[in-house]
Amino acid sequence: MPNHIFGADMGEGYGIWKLGDEEGLISHIDLAHIACGFHGADFMIMDEMTQLAKSKGILIGAHPSLPDRQGFGRREMAMTPDEFKNCMLYQVGALTAFLKLYNVELNHIKPHGSAYGMCARDPALAKVVMEVCKLYNCAFVGMAGTEHDKAAKAAGVPFIGEYYADRDYTPEGKLIIGRHSPPRTVEQVREIVTRALTQRKITTVDGSLIPLADMEQICVCVHSDTPDAVQLALTVRDVVNQVNKSG
Repeated sequence: MPNHIFGADMGEGYGIWKLGDEEGLISHIDLAHIACGFHGADFMIMDEMTQLAKSKGILIGAHPSLPDRQGFGRREMAMTPDEFKNCMLYQVGALTAFLKLYNVELNHIKPHGSAYGMCARDPALAKVVMEVCKLYNCAFVGMAGTEHDKAAKAAGVPFIGEYYADRDYTPEGKLIIGRHSPPRTVEQVREIVTRALTQRKITTVDGSLIPLADMEQICVCVHSDTPDAVQLALTVRDVVNQVNKSG
């Protein structure tokens, strides 16, 4: 797999309500992080997304959340490590049933929203998520320079570091997990992703540039609920391809 890849959070609708253009987005990515039911998706959407990703040859990961559908998994919740582990395990198990049905392997796990942020800060929560990864013999997609990669390294779990093209970072380099995806222009995305991949610099909310945490492989992420996600995806795909070719 090339040094730089592209992933998207997907399948986050529910019932007849769709969130984003999944068919338009999936043609441009390498990894699909499929929602598992607690913040978005249901048994029909997980089935559809598994078939869609398989038909395009896209690697599939589980995207489990806190049990917070109303808040779209972007509100923090107090959980013990055992509760957090079983919350993740329950959802990954649901998705892997569909993967087994279509003879597809689980490639990775990437927690969603506040679950992602909580285990980036809390070593006990990060540790139990790695136990789920080891159970399924899969990689973990997360944020380098946090408890994510520390716990992955300690557990011997393959780690794929992310850079968010459609999220803001604080001047300290922390990811800002808001309730809504901030709008981005194609020009903004091209500039910040190019800088991240070629200069290893993060553009923060105050306009400053700080070093991107060291990682062997960078997975650029775009969310399906970001405005104009497909157009942004075309731009990210172009930048990733160009940087991989030149490097």
